Amino acid sequence: MSNSFKKFGKFLGWDDTNRKPEYNLNPLIYEQLKPFRLPLIIIQITMIIGTLGYVFIEDYTVMNGIFQAAYTFSTTGFGSLNEENFSNAGIIFTVTLIIFGFAVLTFSVGILLKVIADGTLFRLIKERSMLYKIARLRNHFVVFYHNEYTAQLAKQFRASHIPFVVVDPDPNIEQIALENKYPYFIQEEPYIERAFLKSHLSSAKGVISLSKNMSNNITIIASIRLYEKELGRKPYLIICNAETNNDIEKLKKLGADKVVAPPSLMAKRVSAMAIRPDMENLLEEFLYKKDTPIDMEEIIIRDNSWMIGLEIKEARLRDAIKVSVIGITETNGKFIEMPMGHTKINIGSKLLVVGNQTNILKAKRLLSRTEKPKDI
Repeated sequence: MSNSFKKFGKFLGWDDTNRKPEYNLNPLIYEQLKPFRLPLIIIQITMIIGTLGYVFIEDYTVMNGIFQAAYTFSTTGFGSLNEENFSNAGIIFTVTLIIFGFAVLTFSVGILLKVIADGTLFRLIKERSMLYKIARLRNHFVVFYHNEYTAQLAKQFRASHIPFVVVDPDPNIEQIALENKYPYFIQEEPYIERAFLKSHLSSAKGVISLSKNMSNNITIIASIRLYEKELGRKPYLIICNAETNNDIEKLKKLGADKVVAPPSLMAKRVSAMAIRPDMENLLEEFLYKKDTPIDMEEIIIRDNSWMIGLEIKEARLRDAIKVSVIGITETNGKFIEMPMGHTKINIGSKLLVVGNQTNILKAKRLLSRTEKPKDI
């Protein structure tokens, strides 16, 4: 695999290793193919009998016997070999083989049409193809339940090139995915282990549950937290939606990392538009717009960072890296807005920084070092 193709695959969220789905659909596909076993066995036995019949009755060679039995059994016609000189026994044998072949082929076609009409086999083959595609993803998000929130989220994820899988029990999820341009989707009950395996949750970055039913979100949170313990991996980032402040608190206590309330978000957005229309336009331009040159992110100060106990200005983030610290969240939850240069950094503090993505990455690397760089 070329380096350029690897980079392209990484950009799409693909893993460059040959990964297989965690849920194997092959046994179900083989189960659908079982009805074909009897016709195939009958065809093989008939071909053997037909070949031996022509070898002993008409003194054919084995290869000529196979050829004669094949096109006689399939009723494709005569004239290729020595049919005009057949003995009476050869004629009776040939007529019997033709009638039997017609019956077997009719029986086989009936089974084929039944399997095709059922549609299960082709559905399983398409689903297996989807599972192989999903297995190549890494650090993706698994989005449970489709609704208008999911459709809007999908647009943002596609614009930001964030890989995601939508899981929903709706039988029409394929059509829904086509209409809403979901690249990866699974039809499954979201809270069962089979859905986790099919969506390759083990390699996912986080989970988003956007059901309008509170109990669905609660079930997802509990199931995901249990599943991550079984895997023995670091906790998933779990994001849910809620309709009321009371529901927000409940979901957070149950294990959700982030909970959003669409009515509250809409009210805040409309309020910002009404009170500070110019600022809202600025946010649209620099924070929400696709391919924006400015980004905002939190940087966590680890317990071995060289910055612990020092002042912000000593990192020279604004001068050297062109990244500005606009807020600090302390471990006790206290938020310091627009901190001064002499503000000290503590273990576990979260620095809210603004800058372009490249410079923010440089700032992360700088603050994660254990020793102070010599050039600062």
